Amino acid sequence: MRTEPVLLVHGFASSFDLNWVRNGWPDLLADAGRRVIPLDLLGHGSSAKPHDPAAYGDLEQCVLDALPADGSSVDAIGFSLGALTLVRAVGAAPSRFGRVVLAGIGEHSMRASDAEPIARAIEAGLTDVHGDGDEGTLARAFAQFAANGTNDAHALAACMRRSRTPLTPTELAAVTAPTLVVIGDKDFVGSAQPIVDALPNARLVTLRNCDHFGTPQHFGFLDAALGFLDAAPR
Repeated sequence: MRTEPVLLVHGFASSFDLNWVRNGWPDLLADAGRRVIPLDLLGHGSSAKPHDPAAYGDLEQCVLDALPADGSSVDAIGFSLGALTLVRAVGAAPSRFGRVVLAGIGEHSMRASDAEPIARAIEAGLTDVHGDGDEGTLARAFAQFAANGTNDAHALAACMRRSRTPLTPTELAAVTAPTLVVIGDKDFVGSAQPIVDALPNARLVTLRNCDHFGTPQHFGFLDAALGFLDAAPR
């Protein structure tokens, strides 16, 4: 039975409370005897919310700063932006991570993309979002998700405008920890197979009839992640 604490890294425009607490993750992990390490990424939840995109250039440091001060290792689960940030943190400090779960991350993370339409949509608010095709649909979806009454739209837009580089096979190859990748079959992030193929020690679970924003509360995600971490409730 594993006893490592579990670090939970939320997605964009979410928080530890919205992404994890409200979906029951800390309670289930506690039932399995696992301590949970809470984290709100910069610009989210209870963390500082700067409006300068340059402040968000090293989000993975937020993850590294949350690790135990005694140098011990943790297991970790990341969703969406949290998964991307977690990958880079694990690559920077592989000895600090035991098992890793990445959800809501796919091949789009390995390609350059223009975040400006989403950033503008978040600033404008859902009712002012315009645009056709996939770009407009995605911008509207993010704007709607971000407009939950607790977020700072300008901070989220700044986070979206941070200096962004595609995830590379070299970065993924540095993640030597056993890794579970979880993806909904209707997720807009694309296939997760290229991510799995580039990771040295990974396997894939696909959630049927699940989109991106529905992943954190999907029972299939809960079951797969808790089983992989040897954290099924006792």
